[in-house]
Amino acid sequence: MKVRIGVAAGAGLTSDTDHFLGLVDALDDLGYDSIWVPDIVTTPTADPIAALAVAAGRRQRVKLGTHLIIPGRDPVFLAKQLATLDQLSGGRVLLMAVLGLNQPAELAAQGVFAAERTSMLEESLHIMRTLWQGDELNHVGKHHTYEGVRLAVVPNQNPLEVWLGGQVPAALRRAGRLAEGWMPGLVTPAEAAAMRTAIETEAEAAGRFIDAEHFGMNISWSDGPITDDVRAGIAARRSDLVAEDVIGVGVDGLAARINAFLEAGFSKFVIRPAQQPASWPDSVASVASILELQT
Repeated sequence: MKVRIGVAAGAGLTSDTDHFLGLVDALDDLGYDSIWVPDIVTTPTADPIAALAVAAGRRQRVKLGTHLIIPGRDPVFLAKQLATLDQLSGGRVLLMAVLGLNQPAELAAQGVFAAERTSMLEESLHIMRTLWQGDELNHVGKHHTYEGVRLAVVPNQNPLEVWLGGQVPAALRRAGRLAEGWMPGLVTPAEAAAMRTAIETEAEAAGRFIDAEHFGMNISWSDGPITDDVRAGIAARRSDLVAEDVIGVGVDGLAARINAFLEAGFSKFVIRPAQQPASWPDSVASVASILELQT
């Protein structure tokens, strides 16, 4: 089982050039697998595709991941952007497609209605995958119509995998039907194992197979005691859990969290500090011993 560990850049980081480039350098030097840039329109984060393009030119090894909002973007333009980034980076793009936050400001910025996001995501994935295969696109759908569209640029990876997240039953069914991998967050190992079974059952029913190594987890860690703000944030999303159920404290706590998911059959991890660190390079260096788990 190939264990891979990447780091997600938090809100605020990608709007600071020196901090962002320092993190890219640190992750590459320390041996982390990937850098991940979140996609939240109305918070202080940079556009993930632009930021990852900078990271791709900065360093030649570290992979380029994003939790990318699909609804609200034109799928043909997006397909070409991602294909270009993957081609010019030598096939380093890691793509997790997300719906975006169900918040009024975010929905307004995306220009979408919450009830339409799922159908927009599924339709866009079909469009992008058709174009990435080099096929001519002729499509009449609920949200988009195209005739005779073909892209000259295709991804270096074939296929360019699309992972999904989500934990509600509909999201698990969608992952089984459509995804090459699944990576949620804020769940326990036992919950994640049960959800994985549901996804694999749905995939089998759809005549699909998801690689056993294509299951991962988003995990947070805290360099020091978990703050009240972090506890409140966890309680707002999962009132049935306490922060210690989902956040590793220090390098030992983070390693324990990762090992628990390894035992449950998960092998790909995106970690992030629960609080904004004063120094991103120092923070990722402080837990770099977990990279011994990479095989």
